[in-house]
Amino acid sequence: MGPPPSDDVKIITMRAVGGEIGSAATLAPKVGPLGLSPKKIGEDIKAATLDWKGLKVTVKLLIQNRQAKVELVPSASSMVMKALKEPPRDRKKDKDIKHDGNIELDEIIEIARVMRPRSFSKTLANGVKEILGTAHSIGCTINNEHPQDIMGKIDSGEITIPEK
Repeated sequence: MGPPPSDDVKIITMRAVGGEIGSAATLAPKVGPLGLSPKKIGEDIKAATLDWKGLKVTVKLLIQNRQAKVELVPSASSMVMKALKEPPRDRKKDKDIKHDGNIELDEIIEIARVMRPRSFSKTLANGVKEILGTAHSIGCTINNEHPQDIMGKIDSGEITIPEK
C-alpha cells in the first residue's frame, strides 16, 4: 500500500503535432516517472488537438493523482496558420510549404484578443501589430495588403483598433 494520493499538480509543457499520436519514446521520459502510460497520454493529446490537424501546437499536461488533463496553449503562429484555412497536409511528404493566403483584419484582431494575456503589449493595437509581425514571417497577406503596410496604417491612425 503506497502513500495517500497527493493534491499537488505537476505541469508538463511540450510541443505536439495536432491530430497525431506523438511517439511513446518522446513521452516516456516525461510522464513515465509520474506513473502514467505514455501511449494513453499520446492518445489524449491526439483527441485534444484534432481541430489543429497538421499544425504544431503547445500542449500543457496537468497531472494530479495519476490523472492527466490535456490543455491546449495555441501560439500566435499556429492561430494565424489556422486562420488561413489551409487543407491539412502530410508533414512527411509536403515540405517547404508556402503560406501565401489572405486573412481578414478582424480575424487578426480576434487572435490578438486571445493572445492578450500572454502578450507584452499595453494596448490591443500593439497586440495586433505583434500578430501582424507573425503573419509577415509566415508570408501571408492581410486584407490583400502586406502586413507591414497595415502596421504603418495603424501607426498613422488610418486604421483604428477598438479596445473592446
